[in-house]
Amino acid sequence: MGFGRGRLKSVYQVLRGKSMDTGEFSTDRREAQFKILQTAQVEVLNLTSWHQFLSSLVGAGFRGGEMISSQSALLYAYAFYLVGRVNFSVTEHVLQRLIGRWFFFSSLTGRYSSSPETVMDGDLNRLDVAKDGEAFVKVLENIMASELTNDFWAITLPANLDSSSARNPELFAYIAAQNKLSAPVLFSHKKVPELLDPSLKANKKPLERHHLFPKAWLLSNVTEDLKLINQQANFALIEWPDNIDISDTPPTEYVPEIRKRFTEESWKAMHEFHALPEGWETLAYEDFLVQRRKLMAAIIRRGFDSLK
Repeated sequence: MGFGRGRLKSVYQVLRGKSMDTGEFSTDRREAQFKILQTAQVEVLNLTSWHQFLSSLVGAGFRGGEMISSQSALLYAYAFYLVGRVNFSVTEHVLQRLIGRWFFFSSLTGRYSSSPETVMDGDLNRLDVAKDGEAFVKVLENIMASELTNDFWAITLPANLDSSSARNPELFAYIAAQNKLSAPVLFSHKKVPELLDPSLKANKKPLERHHLFPKAWLLSNVTEDLKLINQQANFALIEWPDNIDISDTPPTEYVPEIRKRFTEESWKAMHEFHALPEGWETLAYEDFLVQRRKLMAAIIRRGFDSLK
């Protein structure tokens, strides 16, 4: 198919009619390349294709633009969607699942965060061996399998979750996984997908990121290091009225009170889907962070695996 071979960096030369094999220019070749571009432009700007592609992201748990941390990952995923649909005629339901997984994977790993054109060229080069839709699917699946090893899930990902960034791709993958797994909202009888529905319009967001160990309490009793206080592992999505009620109360005090509202089964499910260690409210803060990062990585893996 000749998808790669440096063509992302040589579009101008190709459109001028340059042969990538001989280096010679040709008027006929130039006209042919512009016809290819014209045809491709129609496909790229097709709103049906774009909406179907966005549907694949929603199916992967990414329910709104604010969950997209990488525009490169978004655009390149759309490119693969179009290649699969137009060049390889992959069945739509198969393609949607594949591209949902591909976006989840490329966003989570930061695949296109450094030298994106070079990486994309390499990915397209791998498609040169693909002769049909099944082979196209296999190429992308093999790339994902080679990156998402057991060491990635058990070591690399927990280490990457050691961050205080509010727009970390690992955080968005965690929320996407909770969406996909239909996790219960922490301390609520509602579900995460219900309250993250982009169609909900309200003056105040129904879900807020809440410090499990409150900021003021940590400042007074544990540390003044804001990077440590604002760790991703210290946040959970809860409904805003609960966030206000908890305020600056330490978890050893507010957790027993909230627990009275739930059955043992509901309480256990909330802890499982929110990656909370058993008895987390009594743990030393830094021990809690270490344990929760591992459990968050496991939830992300469950969410990704559910897309197969």
